[in-house]
Amino acid sequence: MGPLMLPAWLQPRYRKNVYLFVYYLIQFCGHSWILTNMMVRFFSFGKDSMADTFHAIGLVMRVCQSISLLELLHIYTGLEPNHLVPRFLQLTERVIILFGVITSQEEVQEKYVVCVLFIFWNLLDMVRYTYSMLSVIGISYAALTWLSQTLWMPIYPLCVLAEAFAIYQSLPYFESLGTNSTVLPSDMSTYLPYVLKLYLMMLFIGMYFTYSHLYTERKDVLRVFSVKQKKM
Repeated sequence: MGPLMLPAWLQPRYRKNVYLFVYYLIQFCGHSWILTNMMVRFFSFGKDSMADTFHAIGLVMRVCQSISLLELLHIYTGLEPNHLVPRFLQLTERVIILFGVITSQEEVQEKYVVCVLFIFWNLLDMVRYTYSMLSVIGISYAALTWLSQTLWMPIYPLCVLAEAFAIYQSLPYFESLGTNSTVLPSDMSTYLPYVLKLYLMMLFIGMYFTYSHLYTERKDVLRVFSVKQKKM
């Protein structure tokens, strides 16, 4: 009697793709739910819904961003063919803004910039995870490939500007309301506004580095995709 044959999707060479597909699918569903929820709320309640964005979808947003930290492990272990430093910079930006600035300050949560920032983040992630999810199973569309490699060009700088504005709006609360002591020990609380001001400068330096990397990656991906299309 021959050896037991495992289904194709359980064989070692397929396990990585199955795992990545499930991961991308979970992220796609999460970000799709967030964006759909925001749109429904806006059309139902108008501008009033923007001030309540964080309270309505903040939990799901934090879960999705926390899970996205796995991508650093994916890249480090070779599961994803990507560069670690640019992705680390992108994830660090979001973690600092979402958890360090927005989540820690209730006053900032009601600002319109939170709604704008969440829209930008989710637009980018919906397209990116859709493209990655289909790529894992060998499906590619010219329009989706182009969109995934182009949408970030106008939106990513706007994300950085919105992140910087969120930090700027949070500074008075950290400086005068004393709530910064919930983030750092009380004897270090006075230094947090200065750290955030320093991070504002680093944010734009990181944007230049990340933008340059993404632009180079875009040229490579579109060139390879064009060659594949001609061979088909």
